Amino acid sequence: MTSQERAAEPGTGPEAASEPESDGSDEALALVAPPRAQPRAAASRPAGPRPAEPRDAAYRSAASGSGERSTGPATGSGERSADPAPAGPASPGPASADPRPGDPHPSPSHRAESPRTGPSHRAEPHPDPSPRTDPHPAQPHRATAWPAARAVAVRAGEAGGGGREARRMPLGQALGQVLAEPLRALTDLPSFDTSAMDGWAVAGPGPWQINEEGAVLAGHAPLAPLADGTAVRIATGARVPPETTAVIRSEHSRTDAGGHLHARREVLPGQDIRPRGQECRSGDRLLPAGTVVTPAVLGLAAAAGYDELATLPRPRVEVLVLGDELLTEGLPHDGLIRDALGPMLGPWLNALGADVLATRRIGDDADALYAAVTGSEADLVITTGGTAAGPVDHVHPVLAKAGAVLLVDGVKVRPGHPMLLARLDGDRHLVGLPGNPLAAVSGLLTLAEPLLHALAGAPFQPPYRVSVRDEVQGHPYDTRLVPVVHRGDEVVPLHYNGPAMLRGIAAADGMAVVPPGGARSGDALEILDLPWPVAPGQAPGPGASQGACFT
Repeated sequence: MTSQERAAEPGTGPEAASEPESDGSDEALALVAPPRAQPRAAASRPAGPRPAEPRDAAYRSAASGSGERSTGPATGSGERSADPAPAGPASPGPASADPRPGDPHPSPSHRAESPRTGPSHRAEPHPDPSPRTDPHPAQPHRATAWPAARAVAVRAGEAGGGGREARRMPLGQALGQVLAEPLRALTDLPSFDTSAMDGWAVAGPGPWQINEEGAVLAGHAPLAPLADGTAVRIATGARVPPETTAVIRSEHSRTDAGGHLHARREVLPGQDIRPRGQECRSGDRLLPAGTVVTPAVLGLAAAAGYDELATLPRPRVEVLVLGDELLTEGLPHDGLIRDALGPMLGPWLNALGADVLATRRIGDDADALYAAVTGSEADLVITTGGTAAGPVDHVHPVLAKAGAVLLVDGVKVRPGHPMLLARLDGDRHLVGLPGNPLAAVSGLLTLAEPLLHALAGAPFQPPYRVSVRDEVQGHPYDTRLVPVVHRGDEVVPLHYNGPAMLRGIAAADGMAVVPPGGARSGDALEILDLPWPVAPGQAPGPGASQGACFT
């Protein structure tokens, strides 16, 4: 992440991003934030005149009317600028931004500011009902609302995945793939009447004369029809002889010295027999297209008669990690820092169902970035850093040179608002992630994950909500994503949630979607699951107070 990007992110100064000193208690406990007192609202900073947004063909609207824009010159700020705001005093309350497509309720957000050394900006999750006048209202930034941005990503993935051809894969290689067509039964299940228990197959009323010639075993050819008044040993899964009335479990029967079988309880016709076609009939649809192939799906497919499955190819992704300041090994030194995103993004994308072709590191070189973006064979290119407008932030200029169309240029979410989504040639796409690690995770969940699911043909899971245990501070105008861990029937927000921090997300099993203004204890929040299991008890109990650091 460049210094210009960092300057574009409020609340990232030394004090805002610093971690509290350890008091010697269990470090895991400090990840969980206890309930906080309701914060006081801070007045917004005055915003001066802004440069007018370019209106030339470089920012043309797409013919579809969806509001897509091709890339154009950067505005010189960490956030893309809004339409010019009038100078001088403004009327009370926040200014209104031009709505982005798909954003029926545009809301203003903070203008980009330089890092400050004072306390992080706080807002009341539940404002005082008494009217207040703010002589310097916050200015809106031109960005897409968080829900609308995810919807754009889904539509982009659906459009890009339409021409992908199915391929047939042996069952042993299909795990994790997505079904290209419905899974239909090739046979009845079960394909013949079978015994559900070890015991006795009997015909007619009892007591029954025991047939001592042999038991009926699974996998063996059927015997002759069972004569009325007789019984024969039978194993679980064995084919039931014709004319069998019922199967009696071994523990529900007894034998006498005369070779007769007696039932210890009432015998009902058909008991403990799995009739042919009980689970499905040949031709029944077992699973829809778009189902992810799990171990259970493999088992069902095998039982239904399949040797191979028609699946969609996994979306191909290439990761481009940008920046001259990144180290791949050793300790940080001389202004150089470790690359945290390179080791993280590939496995994360694999967990989302992508086939990661490569993770490449590119310095602050516009020509090298252009060559990598235009020469990639991936369905999705992901870049890290360089999405602002500093002297070495090359993503926007490279996209403009490549003739890309911006579908999302900034999202009203913290952390990670400088993220972007662009359509390249040939239905390929690029997701630009911010350089700060947790901000990059926010971009993955907001844009990359829904796009990849749609590209793969997998159904996008509807959101679900869980009550939050503790109060969560919100951004005044933007959605906020906060690492959480499930505890019983609620989630607990985790500390260390600043844009450059990974300590909280490393202990989390989800991200809570916090609406503008924050959430109180007991509020139901939408939860974004992380694509891997987390060991129970990883971050239990109360701990240090929750900090706030918006990006």
